[in-house]
Order: sequence, then C-alpha cells, then structure tokens
Amino acid sequence: MIPALRVVALALVLGGCAIPSWVPWLGKARREEPPPVALSPQRETRPADAARAKPAPVDEHVTDRVIAIVNNDAITLGEVLESIVMFKQENRGQSVRETDDELMQRFLARLIDSRLQLQEAEREKIVVEDAEVEEELAARMKKLRTETREEFEAMLKREGIGMDVLKRRLRDELRKQKVVRRKVQLRVSVTDEEIDRYLEANRQKLETGLGYHARHILIVPEGASDAAWDAAHARALEVHAELGRGEDFAELARKHSRDASAKDGGDLGALHRGELAQDIESQILALQPGDVSLPYRSRLGYHIFRLESKESLEGEGAARARDQIRGILFREKYEARLDAWLREIKQRAIIEVRL
Repeated sequence: MIPALRVVALALVLGGCAIPSWVPWLGKARREEPPPVALSPQRETRPADAARAKPAPVDEHVTDRVIAIVNNDAITLGEVLESIVMFKQENRGQSVRETDDELMQRFLARLIDSRLQLQEAEREKIVVEDAEVEEELAARMKKLRTETREEFEAMLKREGIGMDVLKRRLRDELRKQKVVRRKVQLRVSVTDEEIDRYLEANRQKLETGLGYHARHILIVPEGASDAAWDAAHARALEVHAELGRGEDFAELARKHSRDASAKDGGDLGALHRGELAQDIESQILALQPGDVSLPYRSRLGYHIFRLESKESLEGEGAARARDQIRGILFREKYEARLDAWLREIKQRAIIEVRL
C-alpha cells in the first residue's frame, strides 16, 4: 500500500474497542487486545454480509466460511484475513513477532468486540447521520491531501477498496464511538479530592520532571594543599562580595570561572531535576529566582550559583500538574469501566468460535 493510503488502511482495519479521540492520553501504551472468548453453545447463524470486502488473493469460497457467530451475527474468515492483510501493510518493513495463528486469534477477538459494540449501539438506537459520515470522509481526504472526490475514489480503487465499503466502516466506527461515549466516557469523572490525594502521594515524582535555569561560577584551587583551598575560598568570597555590590554575574563568570560554562557567562541552560549531582542541585534549588548562593565547596573547588528561574507545583505549575493528574486518573477509570462494560456485554452474549 502506498504511504499516503495508510490513514485509510487504518480506518478500514479498526475493529474492537478503539478509544475515541476525546480521551486524554499521557504516554501510556494501549493495552493488549483481549484473548478470544470461550466457546458458547451453537445457535443458528445467518449469511455473512456479502458487501464486506475480502483480500483479493484468497479464494472467495474459502473467505465466505463463517468462523464465529456473535448473537446470531456471522463473522467470516475473509473479514479476519482482510484485517490481518491491512495490519501487515500498515507495519510493512517492521518485524511482526506473532505467528499467523496468533494474528488470527487477535483479530478475531477484535472483530468479536467490534460486533458486540455495534449490537449495543443498535439496542441503544444510536444513529449516525449521512452528514457525519461525509464529515469523517472529508477529514480522511484532507489527511491524504486529495483535492477532489474523484481523485480520492481513484486512489481507493487502486487499492481495491470501494467507497461504499469505506463509508460503511466509517459509519460503524462512529456508532461504536457514540455507544462507548454513552456507556463508558460519560460515566467517568475525576474529583478535586482525588487529584489532591494523588498530588500528595506522588509529589516527589511529579517534581522530578520540573525544570529550572541557573548560572554558575567555579573557583578552582591552585593545588591540593590546605593553603591552596584556603586561597580559593578567599577568591570565591571576593567574587561573591562583588556580586553583592551589583556586578554582572555573567561578566564575573567569564573572568573568574574555570567551568566549561564560563564562555557562556556561567549559563548552565535549561535543566531538569535529577540531571546534576544531588548536593549541587540542592544548593541551587534552595535559592529563590534571582538569589546568589554562598560559596559551596565540592571536590572540584568552590561554586557560586545564581538561580534564574524554576518551575514548581505552585501557581501555573500546580495548574499544569493538576491537569496532568486529571488525565491520568481519567484514563485509569476509563480503562477499568471499559473493561467492565466489555465483560458485561460478553457475559450476556452467545458467542461461538468455529476455528
């Protein structure tokens, strides 16, 4: 498949419980697909939907074989193979560790989930208007940078995808998004009290990601003797006194500092907590923005620090942290409720797998 069509391919392979775009994500990978459901007693099936697309290389008589029934709704081998082919095209050039049998199990489970959600949408009388499908279709065309409908249809045709198939898939995805929103997302909330508890329990971890900006002057002793260290301390106190009289920190750093940052006026740049040695960092973060530290001795010499700025879990920093926490807690609750809802609709379903 040409690279531009990957967005379309993704739209076509969507099945199972894809989380809608309105759910906040904060870096956590999507959970693994659920394992295939247990076999249930066989019940009467109906013919598979003839309009479902099948991969061209496979015999149609084979792909028409029903391999699962979900509440009397058939899933054919062709549907599963189509999803696997699309998945492999999406991941072309990447190593796929799963065997064909494992892929078959995973994508069958995904299609079963998808069919159950569509059936729930039917029970809830959820409707997707033609205008909504056209809007989603227009978004796909925009992503592919196709200027006309004819150009888009020709692109689909080259890949063996009919416009009616694409529209049906988009309609199904919109119906699933709506039913998941109604049954899951609208029933999840995060309170301020929950955010407060998370903030206090994880304050140290949250502070680790905060940044700060500092400058530095390093006075190095001319030798290892006590006298050399005493002389270095005296020079550091002189520099500190000059800073107290209003001298420019950057100029004094260029003149006196033996650190690599001297040429940049002692500028250490943007730092995150944990980047520097703990003793050095504690000296810097003990300051308020604009403050200069007293000379501090390390194994290298005497350091003088100036804190330019630092982020904190107060003010704007607190607001950002709370937004992040709200997203984390929402996702945890969303995932738990989504899993519970899927288990619930599976428990009351009759599912037969014929693999």
